[in-house]
Amino acid sequence: MIKNGRQHRITKAQAEKFRATLHELATTPRPKDVHPKLWEAQKNGVKSQLEDLEAELHEYETLKAGGTKILELDSLDGLPKALIQARIASGLTQEDLAARLGVKPQQIQRYEASDYQTASFARLREIARLLGLHLRESVELVQN
Repeated sequence: MIKNGRQHRITKAQAEKFRATLHELATTPRPKDVHPKLWEAQKNGVKSQLEDLEAELHEYETLKAGGTKILELDSLDGLPKALIQARIASGLTQEDLAARLGVKPQQIQRYEASDYQTASFARLREIARLLGLHLRESVELVQN
């Protein structure tokens, strides 16, 4: 997942390199010493990587443009991603969120880099409140 503008720029550059590589593979004849299946596997691998990068770029750009209003959670495991998505969709940078919380930007970077594993529950609630998140999740008791 792309979490900030720097990662967005890096991912765009990487996607462009993959596009160029894919174009080169498509226009270059297969070397005689490379098995046809290996050649196809190489092209398919590059294409798959490009598709993954393009999906990440699309998700980030949609969030950034404010195109997402509802973030779905299957469990609390998805909360860190939802917090990051909500920050991006709100138009806030990591620095903006840090200022609102009264912490250094590096703290938000650490939280997001670790998917909020080091954040307390109270901090998670505070961040959700600042981002204007309203959770509507049911809790199901599963008997083991």
